[in-house]
Amino acid sequence: MTPELTLDPEDWEDIKTLGHKMLDEMLEHLKSIRKQPVWQQIPNEVKFKFKMPIPIKTQDRESIYQEFKENILPYPLGNIHPRFWGWVVGSGTPFGILAEILTATMNTNVAGEEQIANYVETQVLEWTKELLGYENSASGLLVSGASIANLIGLTVARNTKANYDIIKHGIQASKKNLLFYGSTEMHGSIDKAIQLLGLGLNSLKKIAVNKQFKINLDMLRETIEADLKAGCQPICIIGNAGTVNTGAVDDLNTLAEIAREFDIWFHIDGAFSIWCKLSPTSKNIVDGIEKADSIAFDFHKWMYINYDVGCVLVKNRKFHSEAFNFIGDYTGHLKRGTGSSKIRFSDYGPQLSRGFRALKVWMTIKEQGIKKLGKLIEQNIQQARYLTKLIENEKKLEILAPTEINIVNFRYNDGSIDINALNKLNEEILFQLQEKGIAVPSNAMINGNFSIRVAIVNHRSVKEDFEVLVNSVLEIGKKISKNNNRF
Repeated sequence: MTPELTLDPEDWEDIKTLGHKMLDEMLEHLKSIRKQPVWQQIPNEVKFKFKMPIPIKTQDRESIYQEFKENILPYPLGNIHPRFWGWVVGSGTPFGILAEILTATMNTNVAGEEQIANYVETQVLEWTKELLGYENSASGLLVSGASIANLIGLTVARNTKANYDIIKHGIQASKKNLLFYGSTEMHGSIDKAIQLLGLGLNSLKKIAVNKQFKINLDMLRETIEADLKAGCQPICIIGNAGTVNTGAVDDLNTLAEIAREFDIWFHIDGAFSIWCKLSPTSKNIVDGIEKADSIAFDFHKWMYINYDVGCVLVKNRKFHSEAFNFIGDYTGHLKRGTGSSKIRFSDYGPQLSRGFRALKVWMTIKEQGIKKLGKLIEQNIQQARYLTKLIENEKKLEILAPTEINIVNFRYNDGSIDINALNKLNEEILFQLQEKGIAVPSNAMINGNFSIRVAIVNHRSVKEDFEVLVNSVLEIGKKISKNNNRF
């Protein structure tokens, strides 16, 4: 008789040996990461290797791992390196690697069945509400990131403020235009959420910002009043707690007052700057987050947790569950056994399949402690101010936007070329910083100016790294200006 198949190894000792080797080498790789380039271009011959036909037969594990080391490990995004400051991408921790091993071993689905993962996620949510000073009775959900968290929060806003049963009748039954408001500096995930909600981008009113890149409050109020007179239905204000371009934080307290005045839902996209709340000296920057009806944010950005894990909190648990609660025959509540759990995270979001994201958050918070994490956040803020001073001290460099928290926008400008050439010059500087493996900032357009943008959410960065960045920009900029007439 043919033996039944399994995916478990025939020799457990063999895979244990390989597993120990993998872990040792990956931790050594992380330990020596400063000696490696931040980023490097993937050679065409390596890209070609990922066009191979699908494997039909089994392959040797050791050779698969070797292929990983040769063709995958050397070409990451680079965010584990001390001089990675692109976009807002967190750095992770060594203990987080171990947490991921434990999570993968358990291989659990955290939807609603009775299991310990429910209680770990619940504790993480309770801790988070306490840290942010948020309503203790609020509901929450761990998700892949702030993009999905925004979608969930805005879904609850739409359903709650539509003033009819939108779940039953759909968006087409609305007798008025349902409108959302936020600044022109909102993240693109908000635009995507509005589209997915079936509202159309005309339903998202983008309000101009002031010189600090914060929403213009007078213009917001005037726009809402005009829309009400026109017969529209304003239903949600979206505040920014850290815009992606400059790190600007809107006046959250005043936004909360305007939302109450017009009976509008108040949602905050706090993807990274919300964690200023943990800083011993900068927590006042995000005053007012506790007044939001819903908040979206990430752990994998400025809490240094390994990817991926974001979170949404909703102040009114009933409104939250009503937006997503669906009980099929296959998800019904039972009196005993695995179906008896009173904690059902599937009732608070669109997913039934959910990984055990809470474990790495739980373990990292316990390992490091909130006090240390808060000091690291403040350290990044001070590093941004240090970089700003370095730039201000150089005649050929200029700051392009206020450094409010942890994002610095600047450019090279020796005064010898016009604005269009200047943008191209700084774009080339950015390319060379990345391609030479020196550092990875990203970019932003600030009032039409191409900016080298440094977003610091990296616990491995030290002051000397920012000195390397400034000196490299000066060196590259000088060389380009001298040798290349096209700028």
